[in-house]
Order: sequence, then C-alpha cells, then structure tokens
Amino acid sequence: MASSQTGAMPETAGGTRAGEDTGVGHEASSSSSPSTSAGKNSVIVKVGLIGDAQCGKTSLMVRYVEGSFNEDYIQTLGVNFMEKTISIRNTEITFSIWDLGGQREFVNMLPLVCNDAVAILFMFDLSRKSTLNSIKEWYRQARGFNKTAIPFLVGTKYDTFAMFAKEEQEEITKQARRFARAMKAPLIFCSTSHAINVQKIFKIILSKAFDLKCTIPEIKAVGEPLLIYVDV
Repeated sequence: MASSQTGAMPETAGGTRAGEDTGVGHEASSSSSPSTSAGKNSVIVKVGLIGDAQCGKTSLMVRYVEGSFNEDYIQTLGVNFMEKTISIRNTEITFSIWDLGGQREFVNMLPLVCNDAVAILFMFDLSRKSTLNSIKEWYRQARGFNKTAIPFLVGTKYDTFAMFAKEEQEEITKQARRFARAMKAPLIFCSTSHAINVQKIFKIILSKAFDLKCTIPEIKAVGEPLLIYVDV
C-alpha cells in the first residue's frame, strides 16, 4: 500500500485472470502485455474518485485499502493517492486509487485523476441531495478527459440514508437510478463506516474491466443498499 498527495502517474496495464474469492470468474486477456514478477503476471487498474467535498471519497479509499474508518473529516487538498494489491491465481492486481478534492479550486487537477483511469467512481452523499445534483457537471468534465473509463455512480453514507423516511428514500433512489441509466453506469449504495458494499465495488470494477463473470447478487429494492450492475 502507498499513499501520497499527488505524485507520478502509474503505468496502467490491461490483462489478468480472475477466479476464486473475488466474485468474478473465467479468464480475461488483453492485447496489452502485463509485466511479470517472480513468475506472476502483474497489472495496474487505475480508479478515479470524483464528487463534491465531504461525500466520502477518501473514506471509501481508506476503508478499501486499509480496512479502517476515521469519523473525523480530513479535507483532501488536491489529489490523494493510495494503492492496494490483491492476488488472484497467478496474477497480482494493483488498484491505483486517485481521490480528487471536491472543492472547485482543485478542478484543474481533474486530468491527473481521469487520465488512463480504467474506472471512474462518481460519488455523492445519499444524505445530501445537492451532491447528487452535482454529478451531471462532474460527469461532463471528467468525460472531457477520459471517454473510455467505465463510469460508476456510488452513493455513500447509506447508514444515514437508511434512517430517512420512505418517501425521501424513494425520491433520492429514483433520481439516482435515472442518472445511472443516463450514464450507462452501475449504481451502488455503500457505507464506509459499516463496510457495506465497499469490497463489492472493486470486485465489480474487475468484472467490468476484464469482461468477467460476476456472481454478486444484485439488490434493487428501495431502502436497501442498492447494487445494480448487470445490463447497464
């Protein structure tokens, strides 16, 4: 694992195999040639995290990489960067995760996060509808730098959202589904404080990036932690 504020852009490769303990299966290949280390293939999957300030981007990254959660808010100044390497069969997959500070003064650093990204998570706070409304502009700007990255729409703080009245949950869910359809993106509600759907986000990224079978059940009911990723 590595963490830094900004830094050199890692080279992104594109070929791996996936199998047990991942929720994905079957072999995947690419015209790119992954590097080898100690008899293992090695591939880097760059993931960008984009969205308004205080919507949980850094918390998601830290929860996935370190397995920890800090309730104290720490503002990301510019770009933060962490890595996590997992082993699947004979392949080492390194997620290179780039987190852009949500303040508008950092929008000039958007290319650093978007360029060469395999997937971009457009993140919003389920307890603040304004952060969902901002997704349109974040999506427009990010697509200006990377038109091929797989988009994901990720609603954070599901644990707070679950306490909302049913009518409010339905309204927010309906709008999020509409945005996800327009983006042709998987829609996932998560909670970093309660570790809900955090690991599954990155398993689905692998399945989408390398066209692998994914066995994670979808969740579509209003009020539940949505997990909609098939046929999007």
